[in-house]
Amino acid sequence: MELISVRVATSEENLPRQHQLAYRIASVAADPVEVDAEVTAMVINRIIDNAAVAVASLGRAPIIAARAQALAHAPSSGGKGAAVFGIPDRVSPEWAAWANGVAVRELDYHDTFLAAEYSHPGDNIPPILAVAQHVGSTGRDLLRGITTGYEIQVDLAKAISLHKHKIDHVAHLGPSATAGIGTLLHLDVEPIFQAIGQALHTTTATRQSRKGEISTWKAHAPAFAGKMAVESVDRAMRGQTSPTPIYEGEDGVIAWLLDGPEANYTVPLPAPGEPKRAILDTYTKEHSAEYQAQAWIDLARRLHAAHPELTGPDGAAAITGVVLHTSHHTHYVIGSGANDPQKYDPTASRETLDHSIPYIFTVALQDGSWHHVSSYTPERANRPDTVALWRKVRTEEDPEWTRRYHSLDPQEKAFGGRVEITLADGQVLVDEIAVADAHPLGARPFGREQYIAKLRTLAVAADGTRVVEEAELDRFLDAVQRLPELAAGELDQLNLQAAPGLLDLAAAPKGLF
Repeated sequence: MELISVRVATSEENLPRQHQLAYRIASVAADPVEVDAEVTAMVINRIIDNAAVAVASLGRAPIIAARAQALAHAPSSGGKGAAVFGIPDRVSPEWAAWANGVAVRELDYHDTFLAAEYSHPGDNIPPILAVAQHVGSTGRDLLRGITTGYEIQVDLAKAISLHKHKIDHVAHLGPSATAGIGTLLHLDVEPIFQAIGQALHTTTATRQSRKGEISTWKAHAPAFAGKMAVESVDRAMRGQTSPTPIYEGEDGVIAWLLDGPEANYTVPLPAPGEPKRAILDTYTKEHSAEYQAQAWIDLARRLHAAHPELTGPDGAAAITGVVLHTSHHTHYVIGSGANDPQKYDPTASRETLDHSIPYIFTVALQDGSWHHVSSYTPERANRPDTVALWRKVRTEEDPEWTRRYHSLDPQEKAFGGRVEITLADGQVLVDEIAVADAHPLGARPFGREQYIAKLRTLAVAADGTRVVEEAELDRFLDAVQRLPELAAGELDQLNLQAAPGLLDLAAAPKGLF
């Protein structure tokens, strides 16, 4: 890897393009390196993972609305259009990126990477796949494009914190998805460079979308970044330029939205000819919840099995306090350190409960399990003994867990913490967990078998209704596992069709389009 020094430059310096971060990212995207077998296998895993969480979301309100918007935009003249999850209709690629991006993110159930910034790198897949389907790319082209998207988002997340300045993490996704599309299309450095600048410029927004009463926009934000990536590439291919230098300019992103005029970042990027392997640093979710909650759910399940006496109404009464000692990020974003009363509100939105570790730990401790639907229902959140225990749970930052959260050593990097449960009789139960069970270093690491099982599980609704028929799952799995062999025009096979009669497109809410 090359370590790229990035700082703010005055206009008088006229920073050469080859020294600008956007240009260096574009150079990585344009580098025609091959993808090795290990990375290829993981890309296939993540396409399966995205499909799993997307089909589980097909009947949810944000997806219904986004799908209806997309269906109002027929394929554009530059290609044959792109597929929308669940249905056979084709739409313009930027709108397919929008609808599919919402479907993938809605349940907060796909892959993650946490460092200086946090991210869901699987958000790169919908826009890159949409463009690939539109122009008739090969499976190998798609593989290379997705690999680039992951590489750039992970590298930016390692070096540049956005949340510290209350900027939403999708500001790294706009450039990464753009770079991935550039690789997919075999574009030269110049149009990729211009497109990255446009994508970054249009996707910087505040973190209020993940604060307080969290709204349905949480799922739309990455989809918007993907849509902007597609549109930015289109504009750049037509010769349109972007604000330059977008990162380093004295009125640019770093100077005014991030660490300011004196900032200096070191961004790792692959050297020329070096394979892009950052996807191997990422990890997916076994549970539908914020990633920092994954290990805590597993610890709560373990405590449920070891102490069944604490799981019912009597158990809630017997507990006088629960303290989760954890990292700075977990404490201040999804813990009591956020100072969001909504995190303790049983009438809060699903999106808010998904970002409340006091709620998540309480329910997982009581139930010994976690479900992407039933764990979030109003009935579950309002159970009196749950509310009573929930309000006894708080978080505290522990410097050691913060250090491990930010560690660059994958063997010690951790996203969990230590729990102390104080009982009415004075007894204190103490336990801890470093990483989720599904993490590569966890108790039950995810492999291809687990990704496929996740898809098959989510293809059946909580009431037993089939969301996707078994034969359709088999067809999709056969195709995706042959990704490098898929010829031009065969990427439509990566779109799963919902079971007949499941989706009523006519019932979607009406808008302008």
